[in-house]
Amino acid sequence: MNLGVLMCGILTVCFCIMGTLFAIFKERAAKFVSGFNLFSKEEQALYDKAHISRDIRNQCFLWSAIMFTGAILSYFITPYLAIIAFIVWLFLFFKEVHFDNQKAFEKYLLKHKSTK
Repeated sequence: MNLGVLMCGILTVCFCIMGTLFAIFKERAAKFVSGFNLFSKEEQALYDKAHISRDIRNQCFLWSAIMFTGAILSYFITPYLAIIAFIVWLFLFFKEVHFDNQKAFEKYLLKHKSTK
């Protein structure tokens, strides 16, 4: 077995487990999202935790599929295809990284109706 298969396989399992945990625990799992857990309880109440959890779940399953594809292709074709899987994963990962928590979660803000 080559190193590409091993590394992609390990990450496939890890991402699949994380995605499954976010699918099971739904909005309760939002507190494990980096940056969101730094908000106070009052600030967290302003955000759609179910949507956050759903997006993280989908990201984890997508990353798992990418790594699984990399493992299969590196096993049957060439170990260098695992590097391509890692590059694709890194691109998708850093696309979602934000250094400002407010900006990172602004799309999850709940729309409150103003009362007149």
